[in-house]
Amino acid sequence: MLKDDKPEPIPLIRPAQIVLPCPNLREALDFFTERLGFRIEMIFPADSPRTAVVSGHGVTLRLEAETDSQATAAAPLFDLPDTSKEFIVSRRCSNDIWNIGRAGMQYRDLIPGRLGGRFIASHIRIPDGGETPDYVHFHKVRFQMIYCKEGWARLLYQDQGPSFILQAGDCLLQPPEIRHRVLETSSGLEVIEIASPADHETHADHALQLPTTQLLTGRLYDNQRFVFDRASEAKWTPWIQDDFEVRDTEIVAATNSLAAARIIRSTASSGKFEIQHAGEFLFIYVLKGELTVDSIEFGDQLREGDSCVLPAGLRYRLEAHTCIELLEVRLPAEDTQSAWA
Repeated sequence: MLKDDKPEPIPLIRPAQIVLPCPNLREALDFFTERLGFRIEMIFPADSPRTAVVSGHGVTLRLEAETDSQATAAAPLFDLPDTSKEFIVSRRCSNDIWNIGRAGMQYRDLIPGRLGGRFIASHIRIPDGGETPDYVHFHKVRFQMIYCKEGWARLLYQDQGPSFILQAGDCLLQPPEIRHRVLETSSGLEVIEIASPADHETHADHALQLPTTQLLTGRLYDNQRFVFDRASEAKWTPWIQDDFEVRDTEIVAATNSLAAARIIRSTASSGKFEIQHAGEFLFIYVLKGELTVDSIEFGDQLREGDSCVLPAGLRYRLEAHTCIELLEVRLPAEDTQSAWA
């Protein structure tokens, strides 16, 4: 090698994975982790796992659920089909289908079809509560937020200090790849989680111990910072619509306007307003009350526990029939004055 030559970089060596098709992935995962002492390295997707990578005893196994219709690889963050014209309504009912997802959590899909793979909105619950069989992990995402609807959860986040309690009404922004862990929950915990892309990988980080020794509340993770918006400290301000007020979170600033999340509630027993957007995604979840959504092409009536995705380019009239409270999430973030007429 000549004096000025630089040594060639040593390629990253990854352990070979042995692929095992599994008729029942959850049972196979329990067998390898609980009986044989393997540990989870990756699981995908979190709401209804089809793939899990486990390691132990000097080998790495890739457990694949046997299916003919579902993909077995995470969707790319970009280049997904544009389905922004799709109007989707999801209703809360007594016979809802709940999938058993990661760490035993139960998931209800709020966006069937998932807008071509761009977004997932999940209603997640833990009926029994107690200590959670979780581990330090992170998600390969572009955007992810959580709103606590009922109950509480004790959580740990990388470089964000000791564990804290997420309570009903609180909101979190989970930046891409921030390490975190669920320690315990109350009985009847319910959260609304929104992420992009819909199918994303969850990776374990067995090397990192939480809580970390340093406190870096302003740290950026892929140009986003962690947000914990507490309902107990919320500031409600008059909205541009009469008889409504808004509680904004810090998500606009924390994502550099990639996304916005706010809570909107009425101050009267009824009211009307108009809404439109020209963006990629607009999601509304009814926390309280009921309202009618109407446009020249689409319309429906929503009650507590229902949600909808509003296509871009149309003007919608929303009429509240009772006192209402709504969770509204949009990508990208838009100026309130131009987004709400």
